[in-house]
Amino acid sequence: MSTNDITIIGAGIIGLCSGLALQEEGYQVTLLDKAEPGQGASYGNAGIISPWSIVPQSLPGLWKKIPGWLLDPMGPVTVRPSYLPQMAYWGTRFLMNGRTNKVRQTASIMHTLVRDCIPSYQQLLAGTGAENLLQDAYYVQAYRHAKDANLNALDYHIRAEYGAELDYIDAQELHQLEPALSKDFKAAILIKGQARLTSPGRLGLVLANKFTQAGGLIKQSHVNAIQPTQGGWQYEAHGKLHKTSNLLLCAGAWSSDLLKTINIKVLMQNERGYHILFPNLDMQLNNSVMDADMKFVASQMEDGLRIAGTAEFDDKDAPLNEKRAKGLAQLSQRMFPDISQQQIQPWVGVRPSMPDSLPCIGSVKQHPGLYVAFGHSHYGMMMAPKTGQLISQHIAGKISSDSMHDFRLNRF
Repeated sequence: MSTNDITIIGAGIIGLCSGLALQEEGYQVTLLDKAEPGQGASYGNAGIISPWSIVPQSLPGLWKKIPGWLLDPMGPVTVRPSYLPQMAYWGTRFLMNGRTNKVRQTASIMHTLVRDCIPSYQQLLAGTGAENLLQDAYYVQAYRHAKDANLNALDYHIRAEYGAELDYIDAQELHQLEPALSKDFKAAILIKGQARLTSPGRLGLVLANKFTQAGGLIKQSHVNAIQPTQGGWQYEAHGKLHKTSNLLLCAGAWSSDLLKTINIKVLMQNERGYHILFPNLDMQLNNSVMDADMKFVASQMEDGLRIAGTAEFDDKDAPLNEKRAKGLAQLSQRMFPDISQQQIQPWVGVRPSMPDSLPCIGSVKQHPGLYVAFGHSHYGMMMAPKTGQLISQHIAGKISSDSMHDFRLNRF
């Protein structure tokens, strides 16, 4: 070991961006993951790269909608009944973060993490031969009732305050833009200045290759526990102990399990997200499109049409809920009447969600050499490049803990 070696647990998009940034700071980096790089939660998202995704999940009045959502078998949120007790305190703190003044405060912090996400990915992809993974696109938020497409709503108002270009379009303009969309949609809000990934999973493999070409080491390994040791840290994997000078936890929802092994608890929830893929469709989607009523997103990928969304609160390792996948397929057909439900490919992954929609980034108090970067909720793909820059500069001593106060691990 030397003082400039660091092991990152978790090779999702946060771990990959952090590893690449740490290499630029002169560190010798090892990435560990139980799966291939970028093939966990990073793999399954809708591919939206938005500098205007600065609105947290909890908003004023949301509490009024949640009971109806929970009772709707195809609603955007579900909680397994026996899991409800584990949700109670987190849910209370989540709703408290939906007050208007708190939402505005959180949006300001989120903006610092996402505002440069498009040029950051362009820089990360430059010279890889996979630059076309990132494409310009609008984010189309489509509504079945024209009155609901309200530019004066708090979430749109906040985006506009930070410089987003937003347009209201009527049904005719919407269907000219996206002809495959159901005529049930009567209006939309266009969020411009966006981009989209055509294969989030392939992005992970491209960045992993860039990392190894720069001298990084990637090991497929399942880590069970961590603990401090003389001169650094050690982690247990496959019944053996391994030492490292510095340790960075980027294991998403599994980060809290590792912290429990050193008696640190984190108020984070397992927010399981689903997608279904329709391969070989004879239709084309030109932009990322959200069904704003049901809260899921459709995006054209290299391998077909991906429909991504829903929030299911349950154990991390629970099996895929076939009813949720089939429900998403039914909603997809309402959104795009010409698609067939045959040959769908379902997927589920786990978002690590904090009550305030902000991640945990920084050092761990009273544990020198231990750092964290996890808890990015729905925003990991967009926040990853800046997260990598922040944590690498902090580890290198260029950014103080005080300047990362908003992302502290023990804020709840």
